[in-house]
Amino acid sequence: MAAHDLSMQLMRERDLLELLLFKLDVQQTLLATGRNRWIAHSVSEIERVLAAMPTVALSRDTLVVAVADEWGVPEATTLSDLIAAAPTDAWREVLTSHLDAMTALAAEIDQMKQVNEHRLRTAIRVTQETIAGLGVPTGEYDPSGDVVRGADARLLDTRV
Repeated sequence: MAAHDLSMQLMRERDLLELLLFKLDVQQTLLATGRNRWIAHSVSEIERVLAAMPTVALSRDTLVVAVADEWGVPEATTLSDLIAAAPTDAWREVLTSHLDAMTALAAEIDQMKQVNEHRLRTAIRVTQETIAGLGVPTGEYDPSGDVVRGADARLLDTRV
């Protein structure tokens, strides 16, 4: 019975990781489209998801130990250890599926986080340059923060 509870807990953890990935994707979309007004709300939502993670991880770890005890392998303290000690191929497959999915989600989250951090740094730089150059033409930026036109950029493109 503990193995079933662990599987359900792992599913909840996967759902939480997917929610985090979704929130990071929303943040990335806001950054890419220049809708900076909502960035603070996006950060707050991401922080709420992250705040739930330690509790979920602690519940998972507790269940891993309970399942290891039930299966007679008290030295199994990680999900990988438990997979290696699973008494049937079915449980090995179920737990491996959870581990693989969570590992893939973690990699996606890391990649998304790096892109978002880059875009946030770029937005800060662009804002600082704009403030520093008030009254001085600074050029035109694309959503990723790269300069697409030099200092001759205008609100109305007269070159067309």
